[in-house]
This record gives sequence, C-alpha cells and structure tokens, in this order.
Amino acid sequence: MDEQIILGVLAITLGLVVGVLLFVPFVALSYRRRGGFGVGRFVIWGAALVYAMAIWTYTLLPLPDPDTIACAGVNVDVTAIADDVRGAIVRRGGAFAADPAVRQLLLNVLLFVPLGFFLRVLGGRGALTALVAGVALSGFVEVTQLTGVWGLYPCAYRVFDVDDLLTNTLGAVLGSLLGLAVPRRYRGSPRLPDADQPQPVTRGRRLLGMLCDALAAWVLSLTVVVAVQLVLYLLGADAAVRDGTAASLIGSAVPIVVWLGVTLATGATVGDHAVQLRFTGGPLPVGLARFLRFATGIGGYLMLNALPGAWTFVASVFAVVSIVLALTTAGRRGLPGLASGQRLTDARELEEPDAAPPGSRRVP
Repeated sequence: MDEQIILGVLAITLGLVVGVLLFVPFVALSYRRRGGFGVGRFVIWGAALVYAMAIWTYTLLPLPDPDTIACAGVNVDVTAIADDVRGAIVRRGGAFAADPAVRQLLLNVLLFVPLGFFLRVLGGRGALTALVAGVALSGFVEVTQLTGVWGLYPCAYRVFDVDDLLTNTLGAVLGSLLGLAVPRRYRGSPRLPDADQPQPVTRGRRLLGMLCDALAAWVLSLTVVVAVQLVLYLLGADAAVRDGTAASLIGSAVPIVVWLGVTLATGATVGDHAVQLRFTGGPLPVGLARFLRFATGIGGYLMLNALPGAWTFVASVFAVVSIVLALTTAGRRGLPGLASGQRLTDARELEEPDAAPPGSRRVP
C-alpha cells in the first residue's frame, strides 16, 4: 500500500511539473481558440496530465535492481480471463468480485477508463478512437515490459499478459461511453465562433496575465541556470566557476533582456500576449511608453529581484503594490498604465495608434 501511495504522489508531482511548464502556452491557446480561460477545462486538462504520468508510474515503476530481477513469463492465452472469473465464482460464489484475480482484472479496466473519457471530453473523439488508443497504449506498455524497458534489463521483469491488453482496451471504450454523459457543447476543443471578439479586461484576466509573466520568466530563468551549469560541467570549468554564481547571474539577466525586447518590439509583455491584452494611446512617444511599461511592470520586478540582499524584499513589495494597483485602477491598467499614460485594452479591439505626439488631438 505504501508503494502505491508513493507512485500516486510521484504521478501527481510529475503532472504538476509538466503543468507548470505548459501553463502559459495553455492560457495563450485558450484565448485564441475559446476566447478566454476556463478554470473547469484547465482542471480537466490537469487531471489528464496527472493521469498520463500515472500510467507510467503504475505500469513500469518501481524499476527493480538489475542484479535481483527474476525473468517473468508471457501469457498469450486469450481464454485466461474466462478461466480466472470461472475459478473465482467456484471459490467465492456471489462474492467472486473480491477474488484477487478478478480484482486485478477490474483494476486493469479502471486504469484505462480515464483514457477514453479524456479522449471524448477533451479531444472530441469517439469509442472507435478510444479502442485504437487503448490497444496502442496498452500494447506499448506491455511491449516495454516484455523487452525489459527496451533493453535496459536483460529480460522482462513483469509478465507480458494479453489479459491486460484486453481489459485495458475495454476500460478505454467504457471511459469513452462514460464521456457521453458530458453535454456535447463541452466536448472537444473546437475553435469557438466568437473567439476573436473583444472581451472585458477583468481583474481575473489582468492577474492571469501577470501570473503568466512571472511564471514564464521563472521557467526561462531556471532553464538557463540549468543549461549554463551543464555547459560549465561539460567544459570542465573549475569548481569556483561552477559554484552557481555565474549561472545565477546569467539566469537572472536573460529574462530581463527577453522581456525588454518583447515589450519594446510589440508593446506588450509575454503575459499580455498570452491573455491578449495591450496598452495603447497616451501622450508619450512609442519607445518611451513601452520602456516605462516594461520598467514599471514585470521588468521592474525582475531587475529588483536580481539585486542582492534586501532588494529581494523590495521586489516583493513592488509585486504587492503592482497587484493592488492592477485591481484598483481604472481599466485595470495598474502601475504600467499610470507611468506610461496608456490605457489597457483587449488586443482584439480595432488597432489604434500606440501613442500620440504631445499636443496632438486624437480622433474619437
């Protein structure tokens, strides 16, 4: 039981890690295909990620010690399922479902029920696709076990069982049928007809954009740090160089440069692009307005957070103030809007000049 709990925690952890990495692209895709971000749909996709991780943790892990494994056999008898059920009925009568052999069959069915359900609800695919996917995925898992994880082990450490292939596939089909209970309008991921229509700039949308900026910058920084450390290790750099200082400095600088470049070039940050927001108008020249947009937004936070010592606390205060102003200022324009004199709009609104020269008059 403890092992099953550990595998479950591992699946959830891996699902969360992948979810964090894919969060910003998911938000951006949601706004472009569905016109907004749905929490319920996000939760279902998150559950699908955890399920994908669980398939591998529960079918392949834990990996045994190569010196202690016992080679497993192969079962290709398709009538073994009927024999197991018949034997359980003989042994236990009406309580045959409590027999270990039958319980294993039921668990194999249940393990693949989510596959068919997610294919129906998220992919809009029917029972035939679920059947093919069940055969393909279960077959891949069984072959992986049969080949000792594709040659990692000298022989199979788990039994290749055709019963698993049949029950897994049955579970996928049953899951697809279960997905029919979800109303048709909520199934699949079609591009909604009104996805290009402007939507109000709500508090939740503004905070979501800020979260996308912070999360994407953190992921980029972490990726750069790991990459730099790996390069230094492969180049055989001295231990003093590999102490993490250089990697940390580069990891802090790269997001600042990237966000500055994106903001100056497009007038919006990565998070703004994800939720389709943009700052527009104002009396300042375009370049200056965009720089102020950067410096008083995610750029200011990144620069303060890159400084040593007490500046980390200052960065935290800056973040809190930015969130409060984003929630309380007119039009949710926050500190960047106040500093640049621009207003925050939906990027799908009709284009208008980014900034007007001082003293000019804008046509309504």
